[in-house]
Amino acid sequence: MLKKSLLSVSAALLLVACATPQGPAQKIDTSMLVYPPPPEQARFYFERTIAGSADVVKVDSETKWRRALTGETATTVAFAKPFDVEACQGTIYVSDTVNRQVYLFNVPTGEFTQIGIQEPGQLRKPLGLATDEDCNLYVADQTMSRIVKYDQQGQFLDAFGGKDLFDRLSHVEVDPAGERIYAVDTGGVRSDRHHIRVLDTASGEVLFDIGRRGVGEGELNLPRDIAMGPDGNLYVVDGGNFRVQVFSSEGAFLSTMGRIGGRSGNFSRPKGIDTDSDGNVYVSDAAFGNFQIFSRDGQLLLFVGDRATEMAPGKFMLPAGLAVDEDDRVYMVDQFFRKVDVFRPAALAENDGFLGLRAN
Repeated sequence: MLKKSLLSVSAALLLVACATPQGPAQKIDTSMLVYPPPPEQARFYFERTIAGSADVVKVDSETKWRRALTGETATTVAFAKPFDVEACQGTIYVSDTVNRQVYLFNVPTGEFTQIGIQEPGQLRKPLGLATDEDCNLYVADQTMSRIVKYDQQGQFLDAFGGKDLFDRLSHVEVDPAGERIYAVDTGGVRSDRHHIRVLDTASGEVLFDIGRRGVGEGELNLPRDIAMGPDGNLYVVDGGNFRVQVFSSEGAFLSTMGRIGGRSGNFSRPKGIDTDSDGNVYVSDAAFGNFQIFSRDGQLLLFVGDRATEMAPGKFMLPAGLAVDEDDRVYMVDQFFRKVDVFRPAALAENDGFLGLRAN
């Protein structure tokens, strides 16, 4: 488990150079992909890249022998334009806006499923993802202006919202019990709906809105993502104001962190957000090509990743969605390289946690 005390490192730490990218069937040498690099104490290791189904699907011995004898290559369903990622108990979900579906990767079992390809749960433009404590999946469908709920295996359960409730639905969060949905309406130039709309899952009714368009405390300009911390507070990426704002679950403004700037600890193009088990806040930034880790009070603890023009582990051109699972593994989407990179906290052994149930 990642501890706050272990993350108190300098914001000036540089990242280690990454290895040449390999294909899905080849083993990547991750021995040097440590964050921060030696001689500093390791906090995170790069663990794997997922670019399609072949990176997770279990291959039986007969198939392995056939490929070895015939030279047959593995087939894969690859990402076209991944947007967000979510992980729950070893199951990884990735939304794809071009292919109009959500991909389900069950790492422990080696299974792969495509979600949202048929009615009644068909998706048109899936964006933000969230899960509750039962691993039910919630998908923000921007085109349909609704949040679609599936079970852990991807079976349709319910839908919330409608055309009259959102101008530009982009992301979603849900409380652990699955009783409230917190939907991000990013709005636009001609819209005043730059806020978080809170829905009751039992009735589907709107309970209240959080924030309004503006630049002051508690006001939002192009909000992009939202996460609920272990303390029950809401952390909102206020993209147009280049900051993260913190609200109570009832919508009361609590604090803000970050500001516009080109240095570590600031924001340039903040995108995704999540929190770990200790309440530290993780924010991806599309301009920096990394994710930054902050304490609850907004102090920069570490950054992971590096901007690059060629695909490699730990390298990013256009990072977007980000998730932290129960074991504090971190998952980050890169839309340009069409991948999800996974990072393991140094305190967690390689074969521990939900992903560790299946040996790499």
